[in-house]
Amino acid sequence: MTLELRRAVPADAARLALIAAATFALACPDGSKAVDINHYVTANLTEERFAGYLADENRLLFLAEEQGIPVGYTMVILGEPSDADVARAITLRPSAELSKMYVFAGHHGRGVAAQLMALSVAAAREAGASGIWLGVNDENARANRFYEKSGFAIVGTKSFQLGANVESDFVRERSLA
Repeated sequence: MTLELRRAVPADAARLALIAAATFALACPDGSKAVDINHYVTANLTEERFAGYLADENRLLFLAEEQGIPVGYTMVILGEPSDADVARAITLRPSAELSKMYVFAGHHGRGVAAQLMALSVAAAREAGASGIWLGVNDENARANRFYEKSGFAIVGTKSFQLGANVESDFVRERSLA
């Protein structure tokens, strides 16, 4: 099958929300409550939220499709981080955040994430960023291996609220030089 990567457009909001709803749980630690995951998805990963993300000139969203069917997406946010822990941890300025990077489980290990990563990194570089950072749950071994392989080093930690639980995330950063 041929993988097609492209910049997402406003008409893709529903497709992005579908991928987000189906994949967000993959990034959550074992033992996360389904009710907390569902609440996060319905509060943050809806079609309406993606429409807003797509309208924001500081956000770049990319979609991976096979035969017109969405299989993954990324979102890059340009600018300084709003989280104080992240702002202290990262060292490369100007910066961009790889805010979201999700691929359907059935497409893991097939190069989709690597191609989305390359596209996202290139877009951040073209937008003038010197570095790109991300937050990833410290228990997500698969994602941490991928990010390490993709050149992201651990530079700090931050918290992520999921329901009543405060999760621990690594802050990872990579140079775009």
